[in-house]
Amino acid sequence: MTRGKRTVAALLLAAAVLAADQASKYAILHVLDLPERGIVPVVPPLLDFAMTWNHGVTFGLLQASHGLGQMLLAAVAVAVVAGLLVWLRRAETTPTALALGAIAGGAVGNVVDRARFGMVVDFVHVHWAGFDPFPFVFNLGHGVMPPTPPQHVAALVDLIRGQ
Repeated sequence: MTRGKRTVAALLLAAAVLAADQASKYAILHVLDLPERGIVPVVPPLLDFAMTWNHGVTFGLLQASHGLGQMLLAAVAVAVVAGLLVWLRRAETTPTALALGAIAGGAVGNVVDRARFGMVVDFVHVHWAGFDPFPFVFNLGHGVMPPTPPQHVAALVDLIRGQ
């Protein structure tokens, strides 16, 4: 696949991830009314929807609940998205470009949340029957980020090679 076609495919994937992310958050907030309900079991004992307003970055790190801190986090998120798009355009392989597109789509979804709410809507909680080795709540935008180390290694190799 040519670089131009890879870029277009990755941008289309980013748009699809952004649309799915925002649609899921709309459903969580306005259809399921999770802010009022708090926690809804989805696949007991593995998965709940648990309403969380994330004032920080991924998994609630670097909390910034007011003013300047929120604007700084939003600015950093926009800069990260810009960097991802530059990297995506230079990606040498289709899997790398698509991985970066998925990440960018999820990141833009969180930027939209920060612009609308001043924080990010998180709601997916994975656990095992009371055992919670991963005690974080996340959203669909995080969930589509490529979790496989080979994809991360491929992307880093492309970056190091200047591709």
